Amino acid sequence: MTTSDTHHRTLIPLLGPAFVAAVAYVDPGNVAANITAGARYGYLLVWVLLASNIFAMVIQYLSAKLGLVTGKSLPTLLGERMTPPGRIAFWLQAEIVAAATDLAEVIGGALALHLLFGLPLLWGGVIIGVVSMGLLLVQGGGRQRRFEAIIVALLAIITLGFLAGLVVAPPSGAGVASGLLPRFRGTDSVLVAASMLGATVMPHAVYLHSSLVNDHEAGPALPSTSDARHSHGHLARLLRATRIDIYWALGVAGLVNIGLLLLAAAALAGQSGTDTIEGAHAAISATLGPLVGTVFAVGLLASGLASTSVGAYAGSEIMSGLLHVRVPLLVRRLVSLIPALVILGAGAEPTWSLVVSQVALSFGIPFAIIPLMSLTAKREVMGEYANTTALRVCGFLIAAVIVALNLFLVYLTLTGQG
Repeated sequence: MTTSDTHHRTLIPLLGPAFVAAVAYVDPGNVAANITAGARYGYLLVWVLLASNIFAMVIQYLSAKLGLVTGKSLPTLLGERMTPPGRIAFWLQAEIVAAATDLAEVIGGALALHLLFGLPLLWGGVIIGVVSMGLLLVQGGGRQRRFEAIIVALLAIITLGFLAGLVVAPPSGAGVASGLLPRFRGTDSVLVAASMLGATVMPHAVYLHSSLVNDHEAGPALPSTSDARHSHGHLARLLRATRIDIYWALGVAGLVNIGLLLLAAAALAGQSGTDTIEGAHAAISATLGPLVGTVFAVGLLASGLASTSVGAYAGSEIMSGLLHVRVPLLVRRLVSLIPALVILGAGAEPTWSLVVSQVALSFGIPFAIIPLMSLTAKREVMGEYANTTALRVCGFLIAAVIVALNLFLVYLTLTGQG
């Protein structure tokens, strides 16, 4: 066996956390945004998704690196540096963000059940909540790797469900190539691009990844993460494995998002009513056939189930890190499900609810990524693993672009221009 083979066999058990975080990048909100972009503008905004995926890789790597080097999650490190009132205030905004995330994901899953079986949205939301509780039961009791395996399986279903249509309606090579050139077509295309990029980085995924890498169990053949911090060589191997994990996981998520845009550009361009998930499903079924529409709905269902489970997990880690309170995951899942079910039961328009949830997320993003960039740049926190000057500049530029675009989205929404 070669040294390279040995390295790969050693790294494989360390992979997994990034796939859990990557689910945030293929949630129902992303589906609606990317379908809208492709249907309205064809291949014009492919470059936006490519850039946003690179941004996501950098941010998720910094979150994971922070967790591995310090042995603490981002919420825990922030909690240690805040006064009690500050911790409570920060926790409240993070909880609002988690609730907004949950709202979009439960609605997306409920829509999928409605499209597949004609179930009322409220009952669909209840079913999504119950199944997600089952997934969270798997996560508890030191069964982190089993939970990761289920999430990876759901991610595979999401990928197949959303990309199957490309077999029936392959994109234009020339169109894809032209979409790599950064440009816009009018003010509305800027708004759509801002939605795609601004909604890419989910605050709960940033908080969670720093915790996932420490919860992940590498197995008996490898030392624990806490031991690894006393071994320079092993920590270097963990960081290398984390980079590979992120490349693969977010590479898949990026492929799904770009694939959705390409599918819409190839099959739905110019059609009206495709700026909602229901409208997109109807258009896909009418244009590509009911089988492709069903497979798409199955992908949407997997997206809702996976992302709502991960969202509840993230909320638990945020509360634990900031308030040092550990609420059982199932109790938390039940409480966070209530607002989504109330909105579904009240008959609120699903697309409007998704828009409101995205605005709430926009407010929460700066609170996650700016502290992340700051902490990973400090030698007193990261030691020799503090960000290099180039990475610091790159990180803060990414943070500035994402924050500016999210503030722009909030402004357009509040002024009625979005």
